[in-house]
Amino acid sequence: MDFSFSDEQQAIRDSLSMICKKFPSEYWLDCDKAGEFPEEFVAAITDGGWFGIAMPESYGGSGLGITEAAIMAHTISRSGAGFTGASAVHLNLFGPHPIVVYGTEEQKQKFLPPLIKGEDRACFGVTEPDTGLNTMKLKTEAVRDGDSYIINGQKLWTTTAQTANKILLIARTSPIDSETRPTDSLSLFYTDLDRDRIEVREIEKMGRSAVDSNELFIDDLVVPVGDRIGNEGEGWKCLLHGINPERILIAAESVGLGQAALERASRYSKERVVFDRPIGQNQAIQHPLAVNWMELEAALAMVFKAASLYDQGKNCALEANAAKYLAAEAGLSACQQAVRTHGGMGYAKEYHVERYLREIMIPIVAPVSQEMVKSFVAEKALDQPKSY
Repeated sequence: MDFSFSDEQQAIRDSLSMICKKFPSEYWLDCDKAGEFPEEFVAAITDGGWFGIAMPESYGGSGLGITEAAIMAHTISRSGAGFTGASAVHLNLFGPHPIVVYGTEEQKQKFLPPLIKGEDRACFGVTEPDTGLNTMKLKTEAVRDGDSYIINGQKLWTTTAQTANKILLIARTSPIDSETRPTDSLSLFYTDLDRDRIEVREIEKMGRSAVDSNELFIDDLVVPVGDRIGNEGEGWKCLLHGINPERILIAAESVGLGQAALERASRYSKERVVFDRPIGQNQAIQHPLAVNWMELEAALAMVFKAASLYDQGKNCALEANAAKYLAAEAGLSACQQAVRTHGGMGYAKEYHVERYLREIMIPIVAPVSQEMVKSFVAEKALDQPKSY
């Protein structure tokens, strides 16, 4: 068992670090203050060919795995870009996987190259206002009409819909009570985000204001049958090839942000002198930071275990969810401690840890709650009765 990166993986991290160095913390602070999407950063990632890191080489990608995508996500967040930088690119890293696994050859040739080149920008339409985490009860409907589907419904917390031209959308193609299992009535589509039929309303939120989150109102959206990924009724199975990688990448980003906060706290604790000694000399300061380091390293190990399982084609649902939980908790603890270590200055935007604390709340509540992860682990790992 080897816990070190290969030469290729180390080269990926080094190359991305060089790009990230061109975008210092002040850049991300300015994006956050202005609420402006980091187009320059996304352009740099696109120019480097990084959008295709986990896509097949035959469609213009690098042919690597979710492990390498997690290295990329972690490196971006760790640089101080946090979720503002990572969220600007991460859907293009995990979102296309249902197309890679279940798409036809024609669909792959049509959809993947523009994503890899950055010509297309996709958003993810899953969550709905009235269903929350109960994905089996999704209400958005897709009704077959000849060679098309007519889709009506609402989606919530759809990231980057303000600028996206494509949407990966799950909808119900038969009544929920018409099949043996609720999942058998869901289908997945990758199609144009037609703004004549989809109203996009931005949600004002606590953090990551530079990367938009939105509510979508879908009214008679016409989607060709050729934009359906997989067979009708296989939407949930297809979606799983995006859900588990999403949890892995979110976890990698959470650890990266926690480590960025820890680095700032550690540096400040050596520089800040009170009562004629650096505050880091006090165990009340250094002990919590030491615990943060251990928790973040442990969470990162679970991230790469989950990624490795996925890349081997093995079931990684438990590990992916556990990684998301552990990384969110470790990241939150590190970001909180970074603010405490800075004292009053931790509340000031110029020291950056204030932004980190706001952004680390994202993985605490999304894409699945910490409570749901615990229920899932209890059921699947410990054979407890299903509680939801």
